[in-house]
Amino acid sequence: MGLKQFPDGFIWGAATAAYQIEGAWNEDGRGESTWDHFSHLPYRTLNGDNGDVACDHYHRMPDDVKILKDLGIKNYRFSTSWSRVMPTGQGAPNPKGLDFYNRLVDQLLQAGIRPLVTLNHWDMPQALEEKGGWVNRDTTDRFVEYAEVMFKKLGDRVDLWATHNEPFVVAFMGYAFGVFPPGISDYSKGYQAGHHLLLSHGKAVKLFRQGGFKGQIGIVLNSDWHTPATPSQADQEACQRAFEANPGFFLDPLFKGSYPQELIKWIGPMQPHIQSGDMELIKNSTDFLGINHYTSTRYSYSIHGGTLKYSGKRLIAPGMGATDMGWGIYPAGMKNLLLDLKEKYNNPPIFICENGCAMPDQVGPDGSVNDVRRVAYLRNYISAAHDAIQAGANLKGYFVWSLMDNYEWTSGYGKRFGIVYVDYATQKRTPKKSAHWYSAVIARNGLKD
Repeated sequence: MGLKQFPDGFIWGAATAAYQIEGAWNEDGRGESTWDHFSHLPYRTLNGDNGDVACDHYHRMPDDVKILKDLGIKNYRFSTSWSRVMPTGQGAPNPKGLDFYNRLVDQLLQAGIRPLVTLNHWDMPQALEEKGGWVNRDTTDRFVEYAEVMFKKLGDRVDLWATHNEPFVVAFMGYAFGVFPPGISDYSKGYQAGHHLLLSHGKAVKLFRQGGFKGQIGIVLNSDWHTPATPSQADQEACQRAFEANPGFFLDPLFKGSYPQELIKWIGPMQPHIQSGDMELIKNSTDFLGINHYTSTRYSYSIHGGTLKYSGKRLIAPGMGATDMGWGIYPAGMKNLLLDLKEKYNNPPIFICENGCAMPDQVGPDGSVNDVRRVAYLRNYISAAHDAIQAGANLKGYFVWSLMDNYEWTSGYGKRFGIVYVDYATQKRTPKKSAHWYSAVIARNGLKD
């Protein structure tokens, strides 16, 4: 049996997000976040589910670190809750909130686990949202203040940082589509929020670099692999518009210093207001690019396709079906996306910061969780990542989503992404078959064919 060996020093990890696992939403001085506020409103989430308790990680953190250690997972990507650290988004930090993350980092390091800290995984303080949120330019400076608090508190031990997770989701799902907090449906606000998220990233990175903090800092974007439905010019241009809408809206400023010009022409008066010096702060402001990848999409021109006149259909590889989220499984998209980014953006260093699948997992009579479809999914996607490296992609690491089952935003607790099963009634954790499989991949730094 052959082995697909990954490069020496390749980073293997697992990922979580604060609001999805921590719980303790109003304990020890934590302020209300946008997700607290939104999920407590009627009819916003499945079954009215919220993250009030979630996986109770705030109280069970040492046990969760032990699970990471026992599985041999050497890198852990987690996010800090802005609301826990700065309850109103500004002013003096909350000592108990800071202490939680301080203890988490210490326990990780004692277990031989390297942290990658994400500062914003969607849960902005509600007090800032009430002042305009990400549409308000002032929020960019409040974010830098928060970032500085975290750099100073943890920067002596943390050497991998990300500013934002999936700014597209914050800006467009929140402000343009209105399905996530703050629930506003205004495309102009969506584009402005997107610009301010990038600007706050650029400002925070400037502070990080000028402050002499060690390590690397980046940003995490979500991206499908995009392909046109046919070779027709209309479909190819529709596919390009889809790429420019996301992730190009964020990638072009980061690597080229400007927004995609064709996209700007299409959105016209909805384009963001940009002040002098903004783009200079954003350009070249990332040491690595984080990518969250789950699906691939075939795009075609559609007269009914909204402002940008495109429609998309998820790709499904023969015999692979879809995940419990309804997302088509198409492993080749992993390789294709990485090589696409290599060509478009001069082969930046990349971490896959999220990849995984929701499956309808159940505990068997013997107490185990035999999630064979997740094992197959991960095997195929990791194999495609290896193929991309062999073809020249500058992929440095891979983080499975997620360490444990958790609160899946508006889908509530009905979707299980974890390699560790969580019984929400008892909070019992059970590593699934996929956890043990992934542990073996890490141990040998490679995949058996």
